[in-house]
Amino acid sequence: MNDDDIFATLNRHWDASDANSCDVEHDIYRDDAELHYPQSGEWIKGRENIKQSRAVQSSRKRFSVQRILGSGDLWVSELTITYDETPSYVVSVMEFSEGKVARETQYFAAPFEPSPSRAHLIAQIGETILF
Repeated sequence: MNDDDIFATLNRHWDASDANSCDVEHDIYRDDAELHYPQSGEWIKGRENIKQSRAVQSSRKRFSVQRILGSGDLWVSELTITYDETPSYVVSVMEFSEGKVARETQYFAAPFEPSPSRAHLIAQIGETILF
């Protein structure tokens, strides 16, 4: 697979995730893929186990991709995953082997208020900084 193919595959994966299309969502993974969640210490081995771990979640999920970057076998997706109306900001690092994801690590972060100490230096995302 070339970079354009992988980019298209990642877009299809995140679109399927957002549409709750479980089979299409998990087609991206190798049979022996690994999924790591560092914040919870979880490690899931195998496409079917990854698929089942997501299928048993009872929350309503929405996926919004901000950007996808990468080349070769290493790709990073920045996205917002909203669980039952609560957003989490996510970085997904995917390592490809033979055209499929062999390992994925997802880092989750909760939103927080900006620090008043840097208010004069920032703009909210989507605003223009004027200084």
